[in-house]
Amino acid sequence: METMTIFALAIFAVTIVIVITGWIDSTVAALLGVSVMIWMGLMNEDDAFKIVDWNVMAILVSIWTIAGYFGKSGIPEWLSVKALELSRGNGGMLIVILSMLSGLVSMVVDNVVVILMFAPVAIPLARHLGLPLTPLVLMIGFSANFMGSAMLLGDLPPQMMHSVSGAEFFDFIWFKGKPSSFPILLVTFCLTLAIMYWLFFRQFGGGAKAVPTGGEGMGEAKIPDKLFATIVVVGFVLTIVAMSLREHLGVKLGFIAMSGALALVLVLELLGDRVKKPSFEEIVQELDWRAVFFYIALFALVGGLEKTGILEKLAHAMVPIFSQSMALGATILYWVTIPIVGIVEHDAYILTFLYTVRDLGQQGIDPWPLWWMLLWAGTLGSNLTIAGAPALYVAANICEREENRKVSLREFLRWSVPFTLISCTICYVFGMLIWVL
Repeated sequence: METMTIFALAIFAVTIVIVITGWIDSTVAALLGVSVMIWMGLMNEDDAFKIVDWNVMAILVSIWTIAGYFGKSGIPEWLSVKALELSRGNGGMLIVILSMLSGLVSMVVDNVVVILMFAPVAIPLARHLGLPLTPLVLMIGFSANFMGSAMLLGDLPPQMMHSVSGAEFFDFIWFKGKPSSFPILLVTFCLTLAIMYWLFFRQFGGGAKAVPTGGEGMGEAKIPDKLFATIVVVGFVLTIVAMSLREHLGVKLGFIAMSGALALVLVLELLGDRVKKPSFEEIVQELDWRAVFFYIALFALVGGLEKTGILEKLAHAMVPIFSQSMALGATILYWVTIPIVGIVEHDAYILTFLYTVRDLGQQGIDPWPLWWMLLWAGTLGSNLTIAGAPALYVAANICEREENRKVSLREFLRWSVPFTLISCTICYVFGMLIWVL
């Protein structure tokens, strides 16, 4: 192996280990890794800049901006109180309904934002019913992380897949005459919640306590400013519709998302005090800029690794397995991915292997079944521990703050292991039957 390739692998490996262990801030570690690659001559600063998919970054920031207004509209609180009414005071059903809401919203809103929207308003509802907070908040986290890959907008992995494979908005619904990410993950999600309810949550019973229409700490099923909420929802929907028509509009998804965000901001600013809205400065300050810089560095890191040719060599080495049996190769890729992304930040792993699968495609292997199986395994497997996905770290922190105690690894795994195993098994069956066999 060439010396520069060894250096690139070493820098990448050390950076990922630091990100996992949290020895220093993950964003700082990733940026340092990129700097070292540049100083070592593995790429220059122009290469690092050009490798980053700025279209994906524009999608992230723009959708986060719109989601910031959505979170302030009162709609998440309204949905949560409605969920309590729908559950009829059944604690187990409340967990399932809130999990379902979190998963559905996360298809178009970043999963961390979804957790920050729903967990704070779900906690008073849980206390009213005497529910344990940890499984409720963790299920919101698992669900938000789960469904983020169902559509193109919800999380970074599908956006990275768009960047590498060229998959468009509707390709995540139906592709090459087959159901793809949205229908497969949605059915898997519903079945997973049903099994989790039957095995774990029905014990929480229900109906014993009255369902409130309001009260201290509970909020009301009422949206504070309906005009503001309507404008935000309409802006969100129009942006999503425009992004779904990207191929016809002939512009990048990032530009469409940015145009939608700017149009929403402009309308709200022009209305002034006629709507009760947060200031634009408040929305910008609440954006997770650390995550943005981490993802920028992640693209550059994997790009630096790719420039050495190591990913192409890895693809060459894997060709015999997939040539002999696509089913065997897809199975190995799927089930090897799951434990790895449980302890390794899943975005880095998925991006690396998206490029590897692309190189496999250049060797005559159909990449699409492998891209889908990688996306699903990488997303669902990351629910295993808080190291796999930032969303779960946020959920665990909320539990610890609200209960004023440490959530032990054993307690976390009590809920994450069955959720992950059930969802991964169901998705594997659907993925193999529809896309591989």
